Amino acid sequence: MDIKIIFEDKHILVVEKPPKVPSQSDKTKDIDMFSMVKTHLKNLYPAARNPYVGLVHRLDRPVGGIMIFAKTKEANIKLSEEVRNRRFKKEYYAVVCGKPERDREELKDYLLKLGKINMSKVVKEETKNAKEALLEYEVIDSVHTDEYGILSLLKIRLKTGRHHQIRVQLANANLPLWGDNKYNKTFVKMKKWTQIALWAYSISFKHPKNKEDCYFESRPNEEFPFTLFNI
Repeated sequence: MDIKIIFEDKHILVVEKPPKVPSQSDKTKDIDMFSMVKTHLKNLYPAARNPYVGLVHRLDRPVGGIMIFAKTKEANIKLSEEVRNRRFKKEYYAVVCGKPERDREELKDYLLKLGKINMSKVVKEETKNAKEALLEYEVIDSVHTDEYGILSLLKIRLKTGRHHQIRVQLANANLPLWGDNKYNKTFVKMKKWTQIALWAYSISFKHPKNKEDCYFESRPNEEFPFTLFNI
């Protein structure tokens, strides 16, 4: 599998992760983005036996879109600090079943990770180990389909990074992601795998070396059901 590079310099590497590819190695042993980046750098710098790769952030396996890797320890430290201080901005495109009542809204919930079944759920604030989850969404467009009813394209700004956050919060708001067979009851009943309609559309951050503002994006122009909309 070829790696799609959006930007690269001596400090960072910005790539497009295909859906279904893990961000890093997991128990499936399938090809993953971290390993692909490592191979790319080995080919780029043949004199380096073990080139450095820093995993700055992750995308869930079903999610496609933009990712950034650090090429030096210094860059990884600086970018990780951006993430911790919420200066590392991420936006997503999502296709949901239904149409929101408001064109814009902020969702605030508390999530509890259920590790044994690899899911999360919305709980009360005082629940032990619950973590605050914040996101904003904006409705881009809505269309009617014969098979799925009304589908809406949302642009989502993620303010926190919790396990399955977008999937859980939207499902809790009665706007479940198209294709989500964990949190969308319609697709759970289908009892077959479908590709969820969630795409990491853009990232913005300060460059770890020169401190300049960086902005990169990737659009799912060939992925259904995003193809139902003019993105």
